[in-house]
Amino acid sequence: MDIRTMHYFLAVVREGTISAAAESLHVAQPSLSRQMKELEEELGASLFVRGNRRITLTEEGMVLRKRAEEMVRLMQMTEEEIIQIRNHVSGSVRIGAGESYSFHYLSRTAASIAEEHPDIRFHITSGDTQDLMDELNNGLIDFAVIFTDVDHTAYESIPLPVEDGFGVLMPKDSPLAEKETIRFSDLKEYPVIISRASEPYFSGTKDLPSLNVVATYNLLYNASLLVEDGLGYAICFDRLINTTGDSRLCIRPLVPRIKNAGNLIWKKYQVFSPAVQLFIDRIRKIVSDSH
Repeated sequence: MDIRTMHYFLAVVREGTISAAAESLHVAQPSLSRQMKELEEELGASLFVRGNRRITLTEEGMVLRKRAEEMVRLMQMTEEEIIQIRNHVSGSVRIGAGESYSFHYLSRTAASIAEEHPDIRFHITSGDTQDLMDELNNGLIDFAVIFTDVDHTAYESIPLPVEDGFGVLMPKDSPLAEKETIRFSDLKEYPVIISRASEPYFSGTKDLPSLNVVATYNLLYNASLLVEDGLGYAICFDRLINTTGDSRLCIRPLVPRIKNAGNLIWKKYQVFSPAVQLFIDRIRKIVSDSH
């Protein structure tokens, strides 16, 4: 099972038929069919449900698709790193992060590096902590910004010096907009939208179970549209949605205040590409200078 076979397998999945995949790969259809059969024999499993029109995946095939995508991405990353070592500082820096005002430290670092090294590319993945940890541990991203405790036996980290506080996003004409601060008890009569990532922070709050949670989200922009269109009130980090000017929304602090700081983490005992190492060195300096 080599990387070329994984490319061929993913092409069959993408195109839906052996013939279409063979055409896109510029290989003979009998040869591609034989390689897929040999792959199934090597794994001792059926990967495809061969129908009259389109091929679909068995449960084993779906597992292989996920791993094949990871293998191909890791090979691409390896090729990039070898090229940039041989030439100059270029390549990719891959960052996974949730939505947080502290991301400014990462964006400032990226902007600073881009001025000196325009061939470095930054790839940002959004997600909650569990999704990001999975990608980090599988080598699909170089860094993750998390808001939970750091396992210092497995990860290096840089604490980000900005704390995010929670607020309630609502229409400006809402009755609650007249309040300077919002308590959970104020929300009992209203539909609430809550981030999946933020639920653990309120697990000890006695009023949370009594709230009418009508939706959860992992991207605040989408949640803000739900608020704007009348679905409910969103509990979220403040300072992320622009509520000034013509915006129909406003945000009020949630009290008692729960604040949380993020950590930029990466796996220990790794040999990084020059681009990734440059990012580590530069963000250390930017964070240190901010104190």
